[in-house]
Amino acid sequence: MTDWAGKRYWIVGASEGLGAALARQLSAVGAELVLSARNADRLEDLARELPGRTRVVPMDVTDDASVARAAERAGDVDGLVYLAGVYWPMPATRWDAGQATMMADVNFTGGVRVLGHVVPGMVARDAGHIVLTGSLSGFRGLPGAVGYGASKAGLMSLAETMRADLGRTGVRVQLANPGFVRTRLTDKNEFHMPFLMTPERAAREMFDLMSDESAFQRHFPWAFSLVFRLSRFLPDWAYYRLFA
Repeated sequence: MTDWAGKRYWIVGASEGLGAALARQLSAVGAELVLSARNADRLEDLARELPGRTRVVPMDVTDDASVARAAERAGDVDGLVYLAGVYWPMPATRWDAGQATMMADVNFTGGVRVLGHVVPGMVARDAGHIVLTGSLSGFRGLPGAVGYGASKAGLMSLAETMRADLGRTGVRVQLANPGFVRTRLTDKNEFHMPFLMTPERAAREMFDLMSDESAFQRHFPWAFSLVFRLSRFLPDWAYYRLFA
Protein backbone atom coordinates (compact mmCIF):
# COMPACT_ATOMS: atom_id res chain seq x y z
CA MET A 1 0.00 0.00 0.00
CA THR A 2 1.12 3.52 -0.77
CA ASP A 3 1.92 6.01 1.98
CA TRP A 4 0.28 9.18 0.65
CA ALA A 5 1.20 11.60 3.42
CA GLY A 6 3.35 14.41 2.07
CA LYS A 7 3.51 12.99 -1.47
CA ARG A 8 3.15 15.62 -4.19
CA TYR A 9 0.83 14.71 -7.06
CA TRP A 10 0.10 16.72 -10.19
CA ILE A 11 -3.44 16.08 -11.43
CA VAL A 12 -3.94 17.25 -15.01
CA GLY A 13 -7.63 17.58 -15.82
CA ALA A 14 -8.70 18.29 -12.24
CA SER A 15 -11.36 20.96 -12.73
CA GLU A 16 -14.42 18.67 -12.69
CA GLY A 17 -15.74 15.15 -12.98
CA LEU A 18 -13.36 12.28 -12.35
CA GLY A 19 -10.35 14.56 -11.91
CA ALA A 20 -12.01 16.60 -9.18
CA ALA A 21 -13.30 13.47 -7.45
CA LEU A 22 -9.83 11.92 -7.44
CA ALA A 23 -8.35 15.17 -6.09
CA ARG A 24 -10.75 14.98 -3.14
CA GLN A 25 -9.76 11.35 -2.55
CA LEU A 26 -6.01 12.04 -2.61
CA SER A 27 -6.24 15.20 -0.52
CA ALA A 28 -8.23 13.34 2.13
CA VAL A 29 -5.38 10.85 2.64
CA GLY A 30 -2.70 13.52 2.99
CA ALA A 31 -1.30 14.03 -0.49
CA GLU A 32 -0.17 17.49 -1.54
CA LEU A 33 -1.75 18.39 -4.88
CA VAL A 34 -0.97 20.50 -7.92
CA LEU A 35 -4.21 21.01 -9.85
CA SER A 36 -4.19 21.81 -13.55
CA ALA A 37 -6.81 22.39 -16.24
CA ARG A 38 -7.81 25.28 -18.47
CA ASN A 39 -10.53 26.63 -16.18
CA ALA A 40 -8.73 28.48 -13.36
CA ASP A 41 -11.96 29.45 -11.56
CA ARG A 42 -13.10 25.85 -11.20
CA LEU A 43 -9.66 24.85 -9.97
CA GLU A 44 -9.71 27.59 -7.34
CA ASP A 45 -13.18 26.51 -6.19
CA LEU A 46 -11.96 22.94 -5.83
CA ALA A 47 -8.78 23.97 -4.03
CA ARG A 48 -10.78 25.86 -1.42
CA GLU A 49 -12.72 22.76 -0.44
CA LEU A 50 -9.78 20.37 -0.20
CA PRO A 51 -8.34 19.68 3.27
CA GLY A 52 -4.69 19.30 2.25
CA ARG A 53 -2.04 21.53 0.72
CA THR A 54 -3.04 22.46 -2.80
CA ARG A 55 -1.62 24.60 -5.56
CA VAL A 56 -3.53 25.74 -8.65
CA VAL A 57 -1.57 25.84 -11.92
CA PRO A 58 -3.84 26.55 -14.93
CA MET A 59 -2.65 24.94 -18.15
CA ASP A 60 -3.76 24.28 -21.72
CA VAL A 61 -2.38 20.86 -22.69
CA THR A 62 -2.68 21.72 -26.40
CA ASP A 63 -0.16 24.57 -26.08
CA ASP A 64 3.56 23.79 -25.78
CA ALA A 65 4.39 27.06 -24.03
CA SER A 66 1.54 26.71 -21.55
CA VAL A 67 2.64 23.18 -20.64
CA ALA A 68 6.26 24.27 -20.22
CA ARG A 69 5.27 27.14 -17.90
CA ALA A 70 2.99 24.90 -15.85
CA ALA A 71 5.63 22.19 -15.51
CA GLU A 72 8.11 24.74 -14.23
CA ARG A 73 5.60 26.01 -11.67
CA ALA A 74 4.66 22.48 -10.61
CA GLY A 75 8.30 21.58 -10.04
CA ASP A 76 9.42 18.08 -9.12
CA VAL A 77 6.45 15.89 -8.27
CA ASP A 78 6.16 12.41 -6.81
CA GLY A 79 3.30 11.52 -9.11
CA LEU A 80 1.43 12.61 -12.23
CA VAL A 81 -2.15 11.67 -13.07
CA TYR A 82 -3.24 12.54 -16.61
CA LEU A 83 -7.01 12.89 -16.84
CA ALA A 84 -7.43 15.69 -19.37
CA GLY A 85 -9.91 14.77 -22.06
CA VAL A 86 -12.51 16.05 -24.51
CA TYR A 87 -15.18 14.10 -26.34
CA TRP A 88 -17.77 14.44 -29.05
CA PRO A 89 -19.69 11.43 -30.38
CA MET A 90 -18.68 11.18 -34.04
CA PRO A 91 -19.13 8.53 -36.71
CA ALA A 92 -16.83 8.60 -39.72
CA THR A 93 -19.85 9.38 -41.89
CA ARG A 94 -20.18 12.77 -40.12
CA TRP A 95 -16.53 13.66 -39.63
CA ASP A 96 -15.83 17.00 -37.95
CA ALA A 97 -12.16 17.80 -38.57
CA GLY A 98 -11.88 20.37 -35.79
CA GLN A 99 -13.43 18.18 -33.12
CA ALA A 100 -11.52 15.07 -34.19
CA THR A 101 -8.22 16.95 -34.09
CA MET A 102 -9.04 18.42 -30.68
CA MET A 103 -9.76 14.97 -29.25
CA ALA A 104 -6.43 13.69 -30.54
CA ASP A 105 -4.58 16.76 -29.28
CA VAL A 106 -6.05 16.85 -25.76
CA ASN A 107 -6.53 13.16 -25.04
CA PHE A 108 -3.27 11.83 -26.48
CA THR A 109 -0.81 14.50 -27.64
CA GLY A 110 -1.49 16.61 -24.55
CA GLY A 111 -0.40 13.69 -22.41
CA VAL A 112 2.79 13.34 -24.44
CA ARG A 113 3.51 17.06 -23.93
CA VAL A 114 3.13 16.85 -20.18
CA LEU A 115 5.05 13.61 -19.84
CA GLY A 116 7.95 15.12 -21.75
CA HIS A 117 8.46 17.56 -18.88
CA VAL A 118 7.93 15.02 -16.09
CA VAL A 119 9.41 11.66 -17.10
CA PRO A 120 13.06 12.74 -17.55
CA GLY A 121 13.21 14.12 -14.01
CA MET A 122 11.64 11.01 -12.54
CA VAL A 123 14.08 8.81 -14.43
CA ALA A 124 17.01 10.92 -13.19
CA ARG A 125 15.76 10.59 -9.59
CA ASP A 126 14.85 6.92 -10.14
CA ALA A 127 11.54 7.60 -8.42
CA GLY A 128 8.06 8.57 -9.50
CA HIS A 129 4.51 7.46 -10.22
CA ILE A 130 2.69 8.01 -13.52
CA VAL A 131 -1.00 7.23 -13.99
CA LEU A 132 -2.58 7.51 -17.44
CA THR A 133 -6.31 7.31 -18.11
CA GLY A 134 -7.34 5.23 -21.08
CA SER A 135 -10.85 3.94 -21.74
CA LEU A 136 -12.69 0.71 -22.41
CA SER A 137 -13.37 2.25 -25.83
CA GLY A 138 -9.65 2.00 -26.60
CA PHE A 139 -9.51 -1.81 -26.78
CA ARG A 140 -10.94 -2.07 -30.29
CA GLY A 141 -12.58 0.25 -32.83
CA LEU A 142 -16.16 1.18 -31.98
CA PRO A 143 -18.81 2.86 -34.13
CA GLY A 144 -19.29 6.57 -33.49
CA ALA A 145 -15.95 6.93 -31.74
CA VAL A 146 -13.79 8.67 -34.35
CA GLY A 147 -11.19 10.72 -32.49
CA TYR A 148 -12.01 9.57 -28.99
CA GLY A 149 -11.43 5.83 -29.28
CA ALA A 150 -8.24 6.27 -31.29
CA SER A 151 -6.83 8.87 -28.89
CA LYS A 152 -7.48 6.64 -25.90
CA ALA A 153 -5.98 3.62 -27.67
CA GLY A 154 -2.86 5.68 -28.28
CA LEU A 155 -2.60 6.64 -24.62
CA MET A 156 -3.09 3.02 -23.58
CA SER A 157 -0.30 1.91 -25.91
CA LEU A 158 1.92 4.67 -24.52
CA ALA A 159 1.33 3.42 -20.97
CA GLU A 160 2.21 -0.13 -22.00
CA THR A 161 5.42 1.02 -23.68
CA MET A 162 6.44 3.10 -20.66
CA ARG A 163 5.71 0.15 -18.37
CA ALA A 164 8.03 -2.01 -20.48
CA ASP A 165 10.80 0.61 -20.51
CA LEU A 166 10.54 1.67 -16.86
CA GLY A 167 9.63 -1.64 -15.24
CA ARG A 168 13.10 -2.10 -13.71
CA THR A 169 13.44 1.50 -12.54
CA GLY A 170 11.96 3.31 -9.58
CA VAL A 171 9.33 4.93 -11.80
CA ARG A 172 5.97 3.19 -11.50
CA VAL A 173 3.53 3.37 -14.43
CA GLN A 174 -0.16 2.55 -14.20
CA LEU A 175 -3.13 2.59 -16.56
CA ALA A 176 -6.78 3.10 -15.63
CA ASN A 177 -9.42 2.15 -18.20
CA PRO A 178 -12.87 3.32 -17.10
CA GLY A 179 -16.17 2.72 -18.83
CA PHE A 180 -18.94 5.30 -18.84
CA VAL A 181 -18.54 7.97 -16.13
CA ARG A 182 -21.30 10.53 -15.59
CA THR A 183 -19.80 13.87 -16.65
CA ARG A 184 -20.60 16.72 -19.03
CA LEU A 185 -18.80 14.67 -21.71
CA THR A 186 -21.00 11.59 -21.44
CA ASP A 187 -24.05 13.88 -21.19
CA LYS A 188 -23.56 14.34 -24.94
CA ASN A 189 -24.43 10.70 -25.61
CA GLU A 190 -27.97 10.00 -26.77
CA PHE A 191 -27.69 6.21 -26.36
CA HIS A 192 -28.10 4.07 -23.24
CA MET A 193 -24.83 3.80 -21.30
CA PRO A 194 -24.60 0.48 -19.42
CA PHE A 195 -22.99 0.44 -15.97
CA LEU A 196 -22.81 4.25 -15.85
CA MET A 197 -20.60 5.25 -12.90
CA THR A 198 -20.54 8.37 -10.78
CA PRO A 199 -17.24 10.27 -10.75
CA GLU A 200 -16.85 9.34 -7.09
CA ARG A 201 -17.12 5.62 -7.77
CA ALA A 202 -14.67 5.85 -10.67
CA ALA A 203 -12.28 7.84 -8.46
CA ARG A 204 -12.37 5.07 -5.85
CA GLU A 205 -11.43 2.55 -8.54
CA MET A 206 -8.52 4.74 -9.62
CA PHE A 207 -7.40 5.31 -6.05
CA ASP A 208 -7.46 1.56 -5.37
CA LEU A 209 -5.31 1.01 -8.46
CA MET A 210 -2.87 3.74 -7.41
CA SER A 211 -2.62 2.26 -3.93
CA ASP A 212 -1.69 -1.18 -5.28
CA GLU A 213 2.03 -1.04 -5.97
CA SER A 214 2.01 -4.43 -7.71
CA ALA A 215 -0.71 -3.61 -10.26
CA PHE A 216 -0.17 -2.11 -13.69
CA GLN A 217 -3.73 -1.62 -14.92
CA ARG A 218 -7.35 -1.75 -13.91
CA HIS A 219 -10.45 -1.92 -16.13
CA PHE A 220 -13.76 -0.89 -14.59
CA PRO A 221 -16.57 -1.63 -14.09
CA TRP A 222 -15.12 -5.14 -14.10
CA ALA A 223 -18.10 -7.00 -15.58
CA PHE A 224 -18.63 -4.42 -18.33
CA SER A 225 -14.93 -4.40 -19.14
CA LEU A 226 -15.08 -8.10 -20.05
CA VAL A 227 -17.12 -7.26 -23.15
CA PHE A 228 -14.34 -5.03 -24.49
CA ARG A 229 -11.40 -7.12 -23.36
CA LEU A 230 -12.79 -10.33 -24.82
CA SER A 231 -13.75 -8.59 -28.07
CA ARG A 232 -10.06 -8.53 -28.99
CA PHE A 233 -10.20 -12.29 -29.48
CA LEU A 234 -13.13 -12.26 -31.92
CA PRO A 235 -12.34 -12.65 -35.62
CA ASP A 236 -13.02 -9.52 -37.66
CA TRP A 237 -16.16 -10.87 -39.32
CA ALA A 238 -17.75 -11.69 -35.95
CA TYR A 239 -16.63 -8.49 -34.24
CA TYR A 240 -17.98 -6.12 -36.89
CA ARG A 241 -21.23 -8.06 -37.21
CA LEU A 242 -21.80 -7.65 -33.48
CA PHE A 243 -20.45 -4.13 -32.86
CA ALA A 244 -20.86 -2.20 -36.10
